[in-house]
Amino acid sequence: MMPNPKGNFMKRRNIFKALLGSALALSLGVNTHAADMDAESQATFDTVMAFMGAIGSGDMETATGLMADDMVWMNEGDSSMPWIGPWKGKEEILAFLPIFGANFKTTAWENTDAFAFGDTVAVFGDMNGITTNSGKEIGAFTFALRAKARDGKVVLWNWFEDSYAVSQAYHGK
Repeated sequence: MMPNPKGNFMKRRNIFKALLGSALALSLGVNTHAADMDAESQATFDTVMAFMGAIGSGDMETATGLMADDMVWMNEGDSSMPWIGPWKGKEEILAFLPIFGANFKTTAWENTDAFAFGDTVAVFGDMNGITTNSGKEIGAFTFALRAKARDGKVVLWNWFEDSYAVSQAYHGK
């Protein structure tokens, strides 16, 4: 039996159309789900994203207004870096943020995924930065954030990054 190149092309075309249709259905499903977010999830998402935007732009008045008095900010990693926490309570966090800002300069940031469920938000993305202790660039890395909000205030900011790469850059290695 001779192979039928036209038949193979048609099969590949149909598979491609099916995959494209599946991808479109998935993306529409995700968009529909986001539009149908319950009120608590939407409020949590809005609070956390507003806080992230305020911190990122240096708008400390807005950021402070979005912080619960008992907020916890957790950065884990090499404890020789001055911004490794946890930092507990608004006053401790406000004292720590200028230390972080003086030691880490973000050079690239992109949120790639973000979603909320109830009082919790998850954000994932790509970033890069320079540690001012050594002046070295960290190199592109991914991050994850788990945040919680209550009554329009952020109560938890739990940051995950490539702490090894950050530490290496901080120490000039």
